[in-house]
Amino acid sequence: MIVPEPSDRMITDRGRQQRQRAGHLTRQGGQSLVELALVVPLLLLLLVGVIEIGRFAYYSILVSNAARAGAQYGAQSLATAADTLGIQQAAQSDGQGIKTPTLTINPVQRCGCLATTLGSCGAPIVCVKPQHPLVYVRVTTIGSFNSLFKYPGLPATLNVTSVEEMRVAQ
Repeated sequence: MIVPEPSDRMITDRGRQQRQRAGHLTRQGGQSLVELALVVPLLLLLLVGVIEIGRFAYYSILVSNAARAGAQYGAQSLATAADTLGIQQAAQSDGQGIKTPTLTINPVQRCGCLATTLGSCGAPIVCVKPQHPLVYVRVTTIGSFNSLFKYPGLPATLNVTSVEEMRVAQ
């Protein structure tokens, strides 16, 4: 009768253990792949949302800076406050990341006395002392933001509006 050596028995036990581990690892690998397949679309959707919000924030900053630049140009003097074309050009040149047809610039002059409400600047303003005439420039910019994708429940184009008002130096 042939008696197996103890070292042969250890080799067979090791082989059996390795085969069991290999089967266990294969099942875990399949489970990990299923989990990855479920999580990756959610992570990509989250990433696209973050990118879209960042683009919207950047665009709204551009629109706001364009309105501020137009108001700063108009607030330099009474002559520049009346120069609507110059105000529009100053706002347009500051908002260079915005395409021309999607940016609307509307400058308005507002006049009044210190204690009264401001109105249009058509007629000369007479103020009672110690009040004095004031002139303000208000620049409204409207830009159209186009999103990368169409989202359910949201419009494809959003209007971003910024209003800046500054007192004209006299």
